[in-house]
Amino acid sequence: MEDELLSSKKPRVLENDCEQLTKDVSSEKHERTRQRPPFDANHSFIRQGGKYHLLVGISGSVACIKLKELIVELHKRCPANRLVIRVVTTEAAKHFVNENTLGQPLYDDDDEWNMWNNRGDPVLHIELRKWADAMLIAPLDANSMAKIANGLCDNLLTCVVRAWDPRKPLFFAPAMNSAMWESPITYQQRKVLKDLLRYK
Repeated sequence: MEDELLSSKKPRVLENDCEQLTKDVSSEKHERTRQRPPFDANHSFIRQGGKYHLLVGISGSVACIKLKELIVELHKRCPANRLVIRVVTTEAAKHFVNENTLGQPLYDDDDEWNMWNNRGDPVLHIELRKWADAMLIAPLDANSMAKIANGLCDNLLTCVVRAWDPRKPLFFAPAMNSAMWESPITYQQRKVLKDLLRYK
């Protein structure tokens, strides 16, 4: 009798409910999987002889809307066809920039994982580090500045910075509202970037 009472109190689970709760994802492909230039078959970055390779990083500031203008201006200031630019973005920065209208790839956190399949494969943030002759982070928002100053590397951009070769130039252009800029915390973090990481 007691067993019957306990059994009657158990929630009923219909077969259709079980089908909705279980899903086989083993055969599903990641919707953002992509292989794009300048990678070779092994996902290694290809350097072009006689050219200067500049890695531009963007983070979550509205100043990102000026990225296309920045790229155009950089090309104007460089001898004809001597500058090659690649762009690394944070997830927040993608709210302001569209890869399709920019005219060149935006490398992001998904690329870091999609381009790595097995142990021993090249790692994107290391490949970017080796490929670039210099790096410019413009804009550098308050959040990314804080992460970098404290050694965090939880996205593609901050991983590149953490692994950066100190013999290569690293430039940053902070962008935030005046209240954030005037904060003593921001002052301290800028000092870390300049003194310890040798940002310019």
